[in-house]
Amino acid sequence: MHKTRNALIVGASGLVGGHCLRLLLASNRYSQVISVGRRDLPLIHPRLDQKVIDFDNLKKYASDLVADDVFCCLGTTIKKAGSKENFYKVDHTYVVELARLTAAKHAAQFLVVSAMGADAGSMIFYNKVKGEMERDVQDFGFRGVHIFRPSLLLGDREEERTGEELASKIIKPLSGLMVGPLRRYKPIPGEDVAKAMLYAAEQNRGGVHIYPSDKIADMAAKL
Repeated sequence: MHKTRNALIVGASGLVGGHCLRLLLASNRYSQVISVGRRDLPLIHPRLDQKVIDFDNLKKYASDLVADDVFCCLGTTIKKAGSKENFYKVDHTYVVELARLTAAKHAAQFLVVSAMGADAGSMIFYNKVKGEMERDVQDFGFRGVHIFRPSLLLGDREEERTGEELASKIIKPLSGLMVGPLRRYKPIPGEDVAKAMLYAAEQNRGGVHIYPSDKIADMAAKL
């Protein structure tokens, strides 16, 4: 039964997305994994189908966006995006348009990486955009929507994120003290977020589920 399922992943060149793609290809749950991005990844696999697209014209590629489970690992920083407008486009517009198009093609589950502190009513721009994205992807009738809110992500990235690297150096030594309610603030490896996404997909639960960082860590340990 599992062999007939297809997965679609967006953002596989990033930290969480790279781990997620590797796990999807290693899983026997999916007979095909479609990776959608701005450029081809240096990877060949018999079950991998790569689609190079222009995210500004996502609708044009709707016929390629057909899968049972959609894994969205898109995300940037305001610094890398160059402006608040461009950040909003990547972290909200592209994600919500992906949800709309894949839902129209009868995807069952939408799994998306958000961020700790996401809140559509926040005065902090980053948190507000993430919160609006979370709210809007719930509008399209997926059987299951799974939203992951990791704290500070650990792992090697292709791109430099100086602020995150500095925060990691400060917070990581304190991780052992982050127990109980503080666990959700504990830095988490990008690979664990990817594991939690695959675990959630395999559980096949309907409805909307939001996972804070401590829950993500617990789920990752079960995969």
